[in-house]
Amino acid sequence: MRMSSLLFVFAAGLVGPTCVFAGQHVETPRADGASTPLAVYEPSAAGKGCAPLALISHGAGGSERGLRYLGEALARDGWRAIVVGHRESGLGPLATDIRSDGFKQGIADLVTNVDAYRKRFMDIDAAHAWANKTCRAPYVALLGHSMGAITVMLEAGAQNKLGLKARGGFNAYVALSPEGPGQVFPTDAWRPISAPMLLITGTRDRGLDGDYTWRTQAYDGLGPGCRWLAVVDGASHMDFGGARSTNARVETATTTLIVRYLDSLRRGHCASSPQLDGVALRTK
Repeated sequence: MRMSSLLFVFAAGLVGPTCVFAGQHVETPRADGASTPLAVYEPSAAGKGCAPLALISHGAGGSERGLRYLGEALARDGWRAIVVGHRESGLGPLATDIRSDGFKQGIADLVTNVDAYRKRFMDIDAAHAWANKTCRAPYVALLGHSMGAITVMLEAGAQNKLGLKARGGFNAYVALSPEGPGQVFPTDAWRPISAPMLLITGTRDRGLDGDYTWRTQAYDGLGPGCRWLAVVDGASHMDFGGARSTNARVETATTTLIVRYLDSLRRGHCASSPQLDGVALRTK
């Protein structure tokens, strides 16, 4: 795929920091002594006991200030939602790597950078540990967009070409704009994943190695279980990333799917697939 297209693929992450910051800002230490920034969205209504926890991983060039629509929607539904900042794969590293082609090669390097993913794993562990200081959530889900979706797959146990292995152990996973086989994942990389997983893409969601149908190969590679694949008609990569120019229809469809899916799982069953206008849904 041409590098100009690759730049488009990660544009949502790049514009993320321009969004209005709404979540409570927290800095927490991680295992290597660095700090991890968090945007914390507390549940709108206090219930009995500890709220379920949703950790959200942003895309390349993004920050904890992005994906606000996900944090707010989950908080309204009673989740404690935390958007985890990944400084080593945020805008800063790209800004220091501007070349004659702008960010293009820097982005390509970043999404295959082994150390960047290891730091992402530490950020997620740090966010989880910070949340546990208040109370231990009865149910914990990991969500991610773009490079964050790659992170989700790695945490879930997908095979990869980078030699990476994460701690994982989450109750459920959500991947927005998942990657198909290519620079990170071999064919059938997803077969070892046993946990429930929701994958969401759109008909305009181009990726590193093809159109949205390339992204759906991740779903095809999953074994049986509570697995959903949603394809939102007309949705682009930037729409899922919570870009400054938002697409309310796509964000509403995305949050509706996520809330229905995760709420059913934490209550002990796999929900029946909802009927949403403009959304093609496959389940297994």
